[in-house]
Amino acid sequence: MSAPFARLTLVLAVVALPIGAGPLETRASGARATFAWPEGKRAAVSLSFDDARESQLDQGLPVFAETGTKVTFYLTANNLGTRAADWRKAAAAGHELGNHSMVHPCSGNFAWSRERALEDFSLDRMRQELNDASRSIEAATGVRPVTFAYPCGQTFVGRGRGVASYVPLVSELFVSGRLWLSEAPNDPTYVDLAQLFGYPMDDVDFSGLEPIVRDAIERGQWLVLAGHDIGQTPGKQVTRVEMLRALTRYLHTPGRSVWVDTVGSVASYVQRTRPQPR
Repeated sequence: MSAPFARLTLVLAVVALPIGAGPLETRASGARATFAWPEGKRAAVSLSFDDARESQLDQGLPVFAETGTKVTFYLTANNLGTRAADWRKAAAAGHELGNHSMVHPCSGNFAWSRERALEDFSLDRMRQELNDASRSIEAATGVRPVTFAYPCGQTFVGRGRGVASYVPLVSELFVSGRLWLSEAPNDPTYVDLAQLFGYPMDDVDFSGLEPIVRDAIERGQWLVLAGHDIGQTPGKQVTRVEMLRALTRYLHTPGRSVWVDTVGSVASYVQRTRPQPR
């Protein structure tokens, strides 16, 4: 065999190696995040609920008390109604009260949001919206929100060439901002805290949620779960009571070593602990 032909054969052999072999396989499969959770915990999980819905107080709080689980409630300020005292009690019990805006602005493509459409907002108007919500929540409950959840998971204002992201504004005003309908847990070594993935937990049984929970634990990641109403009857925006019971018992099982805490607590820990992302 001539030398040039031998070199060509060697190159072809290298190219023919399976792409998933060796070190590439580890990177593709998403190796466990290298991050030191407190007290030697393996991973973190936060439960969060949007809109200040009364079922969160009436149906949710008793369930969370069973295992001492602390969760985050993202309050839409104009939904507080006559339950401000109850939200104050929830905060006193260790739950987080976050900001979910004043009037829940979303795209005007939703007919119900046409009068508060993000397409008609500016960054200045959004700043006012978020500050007004924080002031209203603090006045009603005594708690100043430190984290935010984007209504509808949408992060823009304006339209066309005038579209702008309000993620930088959220980063300025809050420790973290949570998205909606995300597909994965968060890598604490890399995640943009102003754009936390929020994995949906409405209208599922624990058997449907357990694989993503187990995967997050195995990878050492931070799973932020997001829901709305809490109740017994299945529904599009209902997190089921029995699912929550199964989930919280699973997370608190001795030996599983999961840090279960509010979004604000975990975000603050990640912010002060990890090296500054590049």
